[in-house]
Amino acid sequence: MTHQTATECLTAGTDAVNVINDINTNGSSSVYVAMGATQAEINDRVKRNVDHLSTILLYDGTEHTPDVAGVASSEKTTHVAAVTTGNAYIAANPE
Repeated sequence: MTHQTATECLTAGTDAVNVINDINTNGSSSVYVAMGATQAEINDRVKRNVDHLSTILLYDGTEHTPDVAGVASSEKTTHVAAVTTGNAYIAANPE
């Protein structure tokens, strides 16, 4: 059984970074938001992506996960920033 490397996990997490950043920039007009979505639905989408990134960033090499936590901070900058951006978006856009 092969497992993803830390770099592969971060690369896969880039999709979540893109969702968060696009919704932050474009709000309900984001390509990642269904037409007619409520703010609660948009916030839920952002939250799921924030949670996904937060989980990846905590991977520490145990329980069949790669050691993403041990990767240099400079390699995780966009992921950490997206978590911060996503949480700020949710706080600034109450349901």
